Amino acid sequence: MNILGISAFYHDSAACLIRDGEIVAAAQEERFTRKKHDFSFPKHAIEFCLKKGGLEASALDCVAFYDKPFIKFERILETYLAYAPHGIASFLMAMPLWIKQKLWMKDYIQTELDFKGKIIFPEHHESHAASAFFPSPFEEAAFLTMDGVGEWTTTSYGVGKGNKIEILAEIKFPHSLGLLYSAFTYYTGFKVNSGEYKVMGLAPYGKPVYKDLILKELIDLKEDGSFKLNMKYFDYCAGLRMTNHRFHKLFGAPPRKPESRVTQREMDLARSIQEVTEEVMLRITRHVHKVTGQKNLCLAGGVALNCVGNGRILREGPFENIWIQPASGDAGGAVGAAYFGWHQYLEKPRTANGKTDSMKGSYLGTEFTDTEIVEFLSKHGIPFTRLHDKELPEKIADLIAQEKVIGWFQGAMEFGPRALGGRSIIGDPRSPMMQEQMNLKIKFRESFRPFAPSIVAEKVSDYFEMTTESPYMLLVAPVQKKWRREMTEDEKKLEGIELLNVKRSAIPAVTHVDYSARVQTITETQHPRFYQLLKKFDERHGCPVLINTSFNVRGEPIVCTPEDAFRCFMRTHMDYLILGNYLLAKEAQKPLEKDSAWMKEFELD
Repeated sequence: MNILGISAFYHDSAACLIRDGEIVAAAQEERFTRKKHDFSFPKHAIEFCLKKGGLEASALDCVAFYDKPFIKFERILETYLAYAPHGIASFLMAMPLWIKQKLWMKDYIQTELDFKGKIIFPEHHESHAASAFFPSPFEEAAFLTMDGVGEWTTTSYGVGKGNKIEILAEIKFPHSLGLLYSAFTYYTGFKVNSGEYKVMGLAPYGKPVYKDLILKELIDLKEDGSFKLNMKYFDYCAGLRMTNHRFHKLFGAPPRKPESRVTQREMDLARSIQEVTEEVMLRITRHVHKVTGQKNLCLAGGVALNCVGNGRILREGPFENIWIQPASGDAGGAVGAAYFGWHQYLEKPRTANGKTDSMKGSYLGTEFTDTEIVEFLSKHGIPFTRLHDKELPEKIADLIAQEKVIGWFQGAMEFGPRALGGRSIIGDPRSPMMQEQMNLKIKFRESFRPFAPSIVAEKVSDYFEMTTESPYMLLVAPVQKKWRREMTEDEKKLEGIELLNVKRSAIPAVTHVDYSARVQTITETQHPRFYQLLKKFDERHGCPVLINTSFNVRGEPIVCTPEDAFRCFMRTHMDYLILGNYLLAKEAQKPLEKDSAWMKEFELD
């Protein structure tokens, strides 16, 4: 049986195909359209999934959409009515799309897919819960879902057993931890639904000077983790902004203008909201453990991408094991909807071995053969060298040790927001200047943003205060003390962005200013070639760690095809690109013409 899961029309549209309970393929629409966070109907992602499954849409047994449009519309209408006449401009902007398209989702899907079979609509947080529990390694577990908002729900928890999930309690709109964090994303001058990572990365440079003010004025937080927001400070219910003049008066200034200089104030705001968020996450998980009595916890929803909070839940929380859906945001709703259809709706059995999940390392996207790659290179007259399987890890490891930056395009594309060794930019973590160089010259993004380390799984506890595997880069852990470098007295006096260039450990390029790192562990079964590269770098250069950041530049989605990878390679200061077995040296390439079709297609935001 074949079930197609779809998420669409809000942000990060995606599709997922499940066959007889196993994921065949999953991908985000943005990777194909090259529009970051593309929310349009995922026709390209669906086309890819069906092609990978060798199917026509008519052969599907069921299509599952990740939320209930009518209930979401009800919430939007009720909210606008409650705030009327305030918000009329926002209302007039939202309605045409609802009336034309979003309300008639069943008809829309039938028409787009030419599909006449069964279409089901689990609730938004049911889809998140399904994406958290069903692919997890656990036969039984508690689950916690936290995001901006679904239909009405913003936070939910419950229990999954066998092939069933049951939501036990919910927090409803407008009270939302995700929207509170997004309000600070907006206020600190970053883009909502994409800049939250920046706020999290900025937090360690600041001090929690506004934490008490947030807890006193903005959020009424109870001991069990339940909360209410003071809505007089927010404008997201009916306005076109996240915050209002009262919020700005409370914190003493209007929002930072996007792209203007980030000051110590923004760093302190980021640190303050990050600490409040972690406190909410910890209180809720303690309560969920107390109520459910479960030893395992599964997480999903956009807030579950807060890997600093996840790391604290793992270290300080009451659960023995946690598992986090790698595509925790709306994209993962497509996976959850498909799994919901298979297990909950069709009541198909589920097996879990307690050790391995069923996300296949999240390598669920497009893949290109050597033949397809060489055809692309030959067609465009691109010079390359072919490396044999055995020499490839050695050659790349030696180039990295020479502080070369490598575009790494191998195997299937990742599903979710993280590059996990399929579409990555990699470098030497021992280089003290590599973080700033890669941010400014490769990624074209803010210099303060940290890079993540990838490490062979068997050596993770040697370098980081972590004993569990972290295959999806969703846990932050401290660097082991033996690798840390003590700061000098003068360095201890530094504040804010001045801390960026202080060498903190033997792997400074992946050690954040608070001695933490967002760790990815790699096993040979998950990704043999990436694992072999890490092993070879360790053998030849004495370090089992590499910088791993997503293969894209600011404003672009992660690359999907060899053509995407080559364009990105040519537009940045990357030194080499390895496409499958084919190595491209920058110095051997002809410069792209500024008015060429390739360059026009690759304009940055």
